[in-house]
Amino acid sequence: MMATLSKFASIAIEAGMGIITLTTDLGHKDFYQAALKGSIISQFPAVQLVDVSHEIPPFDIQYAAFVVKNAYPYFPPKTVHLIGIDSVFNQNTRYLALQYNNHYFIGTDNGLFSLILDGPPAEAVEINIIQDLKYLHFPLTDIFAKAACHLAKGGKLTDIGDPVDGVVDRTLVQPVVEKDSLRGSVVFVDSFGNVISNISKELFNKVQRGRNFVLYFRRNETIDQMSWHYNEVPEGEKLCLFGITNYLEIAINKGNASGLLGLNKGDIIRVEFKK
Repeated sequence: MMATLSKFASIAIEAGMGIITLTTDLGHKDFYQAALKGSIISQFPAVQLVDVSHEIPPFDIQYAAFVVKNAYPYFPPKTVHLIGIDSVFNQNTRYLALQYNNHYFIGTDNGLFSLILDGPPAEAVEINIIQDLKYLHFPLTDIFAKAACHLAKGGKLTDIGDPVDGVVDRTLVQPVVEKDSLRGSVVFVDSFGNVISNISKELFNKVQRGRNFVLYFRRNETIDQMSWHYNEVPEGEKLCLFGITNYLEIAINKGNASGLLGLNKGDIIRVEFKK
């Protein structure tokens, strides 16, 4: 029985399962999110819709990219990821659909994709679906929804757009690397108040070379031990670790590190390694 179930699961994953994920700044207060979902379901009743987040700060491309980048690898191959950030119609803005790492992504070519992908897409098109003037102010329910449904049903990228060579590049500020130190910044604060920096585990290990370290941040706070998990220190105590994102994170066990330590997006953190 288990072998049979595994076989069907494998077939379903290979087929893409008709999954569309949604990441937007539409929130939950208004009808916009429901309108988007209704538009998709009307075109593809069998679709599996998954909310990644609708609480992206308005027009915050970097925040949206961070969320999608860390969520999409957990979905089956051929999942379609619709990203509705800064998508209001503009004659100078392109809407793209692309394939990367055997997943599909749909969104505005405003630098978003360059922050999500770790390399060039396998295939990318500028969506040429004719805009319905009735939905000119809300292309998510029109162009984006149609493109997402087409791909989720197994359609080809070239059926909905013209090939493009690349995407708009939006470069993030990178950590400053010196022989005995790293200087990075806070790029994300999650709903628990955990503070995530732009210092990757790979970079940290490369500069550390097995040495002891001291992490400095706002209000003259320091941490000099790396934790494996949040409960490794007593409740209310601060810690640092490499979490699920594989980026250096500052947290408080069962507490709000951002609020209690005064750390916010853009703040500087510094790691010094002992000689």
